[in-house]
Amino acid sequence: MKPSSPITQDLLTIPRTLPPGPINLIGMSRTIMHEKLLEIGTPEKQVKMRVGQIWQWIYQKGARNFSQMTNLSKQYRELLSNNLTIDVPQVVSKQSSKDGTRKYLLKLAGGHEVEAVYIPEEGRGTLCISSQVGCTLTCSFCHTGTQKLVRNLTCGEIVGQILVARDDLDEWTNLNSANDKTRLLSNVVLMGMGEPLYNFENVRDALKIVMDPEGICLSRKRITLSTSGVVPEISRTADEIGCLLAVSFHGTTDEIRDKLVPINKKWNIETLITALKDYPRLSNSERITFEYVMIKDVNDSELDALRLVKLISGIPAKINLIPFNEWPGSAYKRSEWSQIKKFSDIIHRAGYASPVRTPRGEDIMAACGQLKSETERQRKSKKEISMEAGI
Repeated sequence: MKPSSPITQDLLTIPRTLPPGPINLIGMSRTIMHEKLLEIGTPEKQVKMRVGQIWQWIYQKGARNFSQMTNLSKQYRELLSNNLTIDVPQVVSKQSSKDGTRKYLLKLAGGHEVEAVYIPEEGRGTLCISSQVGCTLTCSFCHTGTQKLVRNLTCGEIVGQILVARDDLDEWTNLNSANDKTRLLSNVVLMGMGEPLYNFENVRDALKIVMDPEGICLSRKRITLSTSGVVPEISRTADEIGCLLAVSFHGTTDEIRDKLVPINKKWNIETLITALKDYPRLSNSERITFEYVMIKDVNDSELDALRLVKLISGIPAKINLIPFNEWPGSAYKRSEWSQIKKFSDIIHRAGYASPVRTPRGEDIMAACGQLKSETERQRKSKKEISMEAGI
């Protein structure tokens, strides 16, 4: 299915022109890097080799300046440094949770800020990254949704979040093979700020670098893209990216989902489910993950669980149950643990995996649905949020 022209929202809000200056190599495709190296005077006979060398220095060895690229001549390194740059987002602050979670507040070009979160687990480490500054979806249960959309992240800014986390983890010196299992940062999820499918091209190009065997070299099955349901772009995710897909579902009727996830008013549950059943990569080995935030007295009844099972019937899937993570001014409360268990049991008996996600990083506001840029200072009142949510 080809996307319609309005998919990227109001062009007045995205993307803003970045400040002029040296050209950043982070996020460039090999083709564009080839062109830029030619433009600055790299001999045509050498340019293919130089692209490969620079690519490996940036994405496999973590080089942050050209002086580190010791297999390039000093004269050529000076040429590079006079015309190009290797810039990643600036770490404004890093918070560490008592459970080991790390939250990074990152400054981008133009002074905007986003957050990324690293979650260490036994045998793996997951980085949750952002795709937009702010968000346009206004999901009523999500802290990020109370912040207006500022702009899309560039390809380089998306990739840059991974490079920053690797810097902090000292991943470059510890990484001795491309085997994902040896890595501190082994998984990436696009579940941070923004709707990835409203920034499709930049997300796609960034993930190609992440999956590149000579780049960051993560398996596509270790990358999960989460969407709230931008239906026309779902099939493109399979065809042009190929990573795993997650859907922020959260409601089993259009009435409830319209309040929790307002994009449902544009593409309702029936339309979304139809698109998921037609998903090109759908199989038992590549199941779709349904994310379902458990909100007390809103979407957590046993009837909701039964409706959910009926809705996803025939779709190879698992359901991640996410206890609602409260934030300042939120109109909602977390479901009781006993109710979450009842809900999970119904799904499990229907034959679906239904893990309950353990809240991580709550003490530093790094848990699911809590991310918010410090750039946007104004907070909606609890009354305003309640009115928007219709409760």
